[in-house]
Amino acid sequence: MTMVHTLTPTADLKQDVDDVARLLTAEGERIADRDLDPWVADVDTAQLRDLYRDMVVLRRIDAEGMALQRQGQVGLWAPCQGQEATQIGTARAMRADDFAFPSYRETGVTYARGAGPEGYIRAWRGEAHSSYDPHEVGAAIPQIIIGAQTLHAVGYAMGIQRDGTDQAVATWFGDGATSQGDVNEAMVFAASYTAPVVFVCTNNQYAISEPVGVQAAAPIAGRAPGFGIPSMRVDGNDVLAVTAAMRWALDHARTGQGPAFIEAVTYRMGPHTTSDDPTRYRDKDEVERWRRRDPIARLEAYLRSQDAFDDEFAAAVAAESDEVAAAVRSTCLAMTTAPALSILDNVYAEPHTGLEDEKTWFAAYLDGFAEESAR
Repeated sequence: MTMVHTLTPTADLKQDVDDVARLLTAEGERIADRDLDPWVADVDTAQLRDLYRDMVVLRRIDAEGMALQRQGQVGLWAPCQGQEATQIGTARAMRADDFAFPSYRETGVTYARGAGPEGYIRAWRGEAHSSYDPHEVGAAIPQIIIGAQTLHAVGYAMGIQRDGTDQAVATWFGDGATSQGDVNEAMVFAASYTAPVVFVCTNNQYAISEPVGVQAAAPIAGRAPGFGIPSMRVDGNDVLAVTAAMRWALDHARTGQGPAFIEAVTYRMGPHTTSDDPTRYRDKDEVERWRRRDPIARLEAYLRSQDAFDDEFAAAVAAESDEVAAAVRSTCLAMTTAPALSILDNVYAEPHTGLEDEKTWFAAYLDGFAEESAR
């Protein structure tokens, strides 16, 4: 396989969201795809129910994070509603010994890799630089700098080559990040060194407030072959298709064939972050069109058609998602706000004079506020 469902730019064709590989229609009907079907031939009803559960739990964690930010308990939150299939489908396709390099929106990757309640919230609350131990979870700290994690992923993948193992690496980034030099440089290195890394571009249609068509005149998956990297453009709201695409990409990477690229076409239902107002740059009709493509409702429809979804299952999933959300909330509310000066702790493995000078300056700066309030 070299490329699947990637379009050639023409005068009247730009971002066609329907020209993608898929296995489930928006109505939940199972369809065939000769490239994807072999990669999910073993996926049974129990596994599909697990994927459904994961997506529902993720949506509930996301809603809790939004609520905590609105209540002043978290400084910022980057919601992922609508992108559950892309995150769960890709992350669940990975092996336990693979390594993930997510961006700031991949709460689902953090969840799928096994992080506990604090893993979703501690850094967003501002209590630590990292919410979890990357080596325990098998995932790097979520990256705020746009696209930087792709370079980190390629470097890690090149290390795997030197270790002589068959692990693979995956990195996630948005459509906006593809305009960053870091992402393009990462693909150059990955292709040149045949690094075992999978690039997952989550095309959620907007780079903050800029529609993808402004920066990409043709589908993003078409760029990767120019670097010598095979690509696939997949329906990012179809968790079964995403799982198949990721299995193909990981197999390609871990068998010594080099990097692979996935463009998962999906939609960000909420704001870019909680500091954003999406009503200023997109209309309600667009949002409603994508709401009808909802990844959770799609899989539910398919499971119902297979007599694999009933009230008992729905209630169990809802109870589990509420339990996880409650744990996230209680963990957040139990946190003690760290002193501002502690932000300089653990910056370096060994203390040095430059760091001590910064601490002295910062302490004096903080004392200035205390003096003002005392007047």
